[in-house]
Amino acid sequence: MRNINQLHRNESGQAALENAIILIAFIVVASVFAFTILSAGSSSTERGEEAIYSGLEGVQSSMSIKGAVIAEAASTTVDTVTFTLALVSGGDPIDLTDSTGDNVVVIGYRDAAQFVNEVPWALDWVGTNDGDSMLEAGELAEVTVTLSALTTALDRNTPFTLEIKPPTGAVLNVSRTTPAAIETVMELR
Repeated sequence: MRNINQLHRNESGQAALENAIILIAFIVVASVFAFTILSAGSSSTERGEEAIYSGLEGVQSSMSIKGAVIAEAASTTVDTVTFTLALVSGGDPIDLTDSTGDNVVVIGYRDAAQFVNEVPWALDWVGTNDGDSMLEAGELAEVTVTLSALTTALDRNTPFTLEIKPPTGAVLNVSRTTPAAIETVMELR
């Protein structure tokens, strides 16, 4: 009996060994959690970068209106609206295939009475153009939108919006109001 008591009397080495094992287990578990958190942070950063790059892609191919928006009327309602498009600074070229073929750029019309997703339009180049149908840096494209086929004709004092939708990039909204008196040629504000 005495030999058994002597074996169990000095257990300080075993307690230290148990504490070391527990400490190592905590360190391993903590490192696994740290790796998981760092991996999640890295994945989140990659998704953020993807969102930024897709946003830049959408903005880079945007167009802007240069100059006035002109409406023309043959009677008491507006028949056509004409404006000039240009690329924003640093924008990618946009295909403006004319209305005799399939339009790559779609122009929609809406007002309080109706919404037409695709209205006919024609293209003419102002100034220099390299001969293709691509709107590129330094080029100006004059777009004439025909509104005579609308269900409800565009009359006086009517706010309306033309949506110019390129295949990539942001939609350009041109919101104007017709004047109180319809004339043959009008600058819309």
